[in-house]
Amino acid sequence: MVFKRLREDIDSIRARDPAAHSRFEVLLCYPGLHAVTIHRLSHWCWQRGARVTGRFLSHLGRLFTGIEIHPGATVGPRLFIDHGTGVVIGETAEIGADVTLYHGVTLGGTSLHRGKRHPTLDDGVIVGSGAQVLGPITIGKGARIGANAVVLTDVPPGVTMVGIPARMAMRRSKGDAFCAYGLPGDSATLPDPVVRAIDNLRGQVATLVERVRELETEVHGHPTLGCSRLPHRGAGESIPAPATDSPSHPAAGGTALHRETGT
Repeated sequence: MVFKRLREDIDSIRARDPAAHSRFEVLLCYPGLHAVTIHRLSHWCWQRGARVTGRFLSHLGRLFTGIEIHPGATVGPRLFIDHGTGVVIGETAEIGADVTLYHGVTLGGTSLHRGKRHPTLDDGVIVGSGAQVLGPITIGKGARIGANAVVLTDVPPGVTMVGIPARMAMRRSKGDAFCAYGLPGDSATLPDPVVRAIDNLRGQVATLVERVRELETEVHGHPTLGCSRLPHRGAGESIPAPATDSPSHPAAGGTALHRETGT
């Protein structure tokens, strides 16, 4: 049973890391594998009441690998901790099957009570380097956490989270291959949630400017001096679609503008 699980761990590492050229290389040179193996022993001691022995084995594992896994943490099969230095996994953390963590990841708690205070990672989750997943939250199956993201709330299954605090950038397509560091291969074109929000605001402002010019022309026959100072669209520049089509929304030229102009 022990050797079967070890071989399964080694094969899963080779499947997710092209730098692993042989089972023997993985067995000797991958600190993530060593840390998980030591954790299984320390967790066995912890469950049987040998708390100090479990903590001491965990401490030795941290000294040897640079990876700290509390003996109380629940770790599923085929966990891959790549590079590993600086990874911290707290006492009440729960990790599902086929999860991948990169160096500098923290699965930490945000409270001092002794109950559940660390995150739960469902099957197939990928957490990029330097990411912080904090509190008793759940990261849904197949979700990806980008490098250096700070996750403080539950994450739905199959989404990619980036930023501080983390925001959803995109949803995972069916049949997507494994993504190193939690980001797709075309990450240069990954949509930025903040830029997307700013573009939406620019679209609303541009729509309002056009509406004000139309109303000024209806009332005065031409735009007023104040209106002429507003930014003009360049030739061929399109106006981004406003966020809503509601008649009462300012971007749709609703009743608020009619009251101001008396029309």
